[in-house]
Amino acid sequence: MHEWLEGNPDIKAIRVAASDLNGVPRGKRMPIASADKVTRDGTRFPLSVLNLDIWGEDIKDSPLVLASGDRDGVLRQTGRGFVPMPWLDTPTGLLPIWMYHENGQPFDGDPRHALAAVQKRFSEKGLTPVVAVELEFFLIDDTERHLRVPRSPRSGKRRVAGEILSLRALDQFDHFFTDLYDACEAMDIPADTAISESGLGQFEINLMHQPDTLKAADDAWLFKLLAKGLARKHGFAASFMAKPYEDYAGSGLHMHFSVLDDAGLNIFDNGGAHGSDALRHAIQGCLAAMPGSALVFAPHANSYARLVPGNHAPTGICWAYENRTAAIRVPSGAPAARRIEHRFAGGDVNPYLSIAAILGAALNGLEKKALAPDPITGNAYDQDLPQMPASWAEAMEQFENSPEVAQIFAPDLIRNFLLTKRQEQRQMADLSPEEQVEVYLDTV
Repeated sequence: MHEWLEGNPDIKAIRVAASDLNGVPRGKRMPIASADKVTRDGTRFPLSVLNLDIWGEDIKDSPLVLASGDRDGVLRQTGRGFVPMPWLDTPTGLLPIWMYHENGQPFDGDPRHALAAVQKRFSEKGLTPVVAVELEFFLIDDTERHLRVPRSPRSGKRRVAGEILSLRALDQFDHFFTDLYDACEAMDIPADTAISESGLGQFEINLMHQPDTLKAADDAWLFKLLAKGLARKHGFAASFMAKPYEDYAGSGLHMHFSVLDDAGLNIFDNGGAHGSDALRHAIQGCLAAMPGSALVFAPHANSYARLVPGNHAPTGICWAYENRTAAIRVPSGAPAARRIEHRFAGGDVNPYLSIAAILGAALNGLEKKALAPDPITGNAYDQDLPQMPASWAEAMEQFENSPEVAQIFAPDLIRNFLLTKRQEQRQMADLSPEEQVEVYLDTV
């Protein structure tokens, strides 16, 4: 029997799961007796499974389905090994997996392989990105037609407003957050600070920085599964959708990163407050790729409801020092910790694709060595700035034709993602906003 299972004799079932392009886990349930075989030989399911739409349906015009006979890929463990699934009543171990072709080549349509390719580009230059992720989400009572904040288990009352950095708001759901932190420790997810945010029933968890981009993305992906599953166990929903409430700010997935050279030194640090030329090169790469990458950062119909000027989500393409109205923020602090915060992505993103898009763009900038323009000061929403795509359709067009995106992602992934989004767009056109919320609430 597998070593982890031997150390956890209470486990009664196992799951294997990979991320599809929407970040939805796709996989199988297996008996304990299959553990050695799946860890040794992997498992199989169709390549097209990583290219399903948000409902889990085949993409009608995908070359991965009928045109190619819907052939199988081979899925192998990622190296993380089993992690517990404490949101289930049955003690269960989850084995994260990723997709390969029969000949052993990585499947380009797998979002984890897309990030691995970006990480490899950095490694070939003797560079190591150090990544931290901040995840915002809502706790929601969705038992009735209109979404509401769950009743506090302590007081039985509902919050009536956003409470920024409120200890009371956190304390109302103390049992949930205690279970969440315990589960993060058991799953090796480096959860750090939790705060209440400005939305109704909105919270944020920071995951600590680490020099392994795949581990950082795995952690973010697993955290989303954990938070959603554990919330249901507590009797409510946790949702990472971009904008569940029309009148409150939406949720983002902000990413902080620096880059170390082969001596372990931060290349963004020049000993001063403004950072090095390499910092400006990386920022310029991120700015140049922003319009083309918008579909990655805002992948769903609901994503664009979040992107409203003056509502805590950046819309203009710009950067600044210590300014949260800008899409790219350079936080203050010790020079050795100089880093970039990319603030555009919504909470509904696929973490693998989002991190790949950001780091790939930064590396494009480091390679081209063009300096970013001067940083803005003041309120970005009041300034005449180039704007991100304002609609889903515009984002798809820019993604398809962006030379910056083509430097980051494989052609097959670009094609597959566009097919997925266009099918989703066609289906969403027939749904009311309330019906769209129902689709996205638990899936993204």
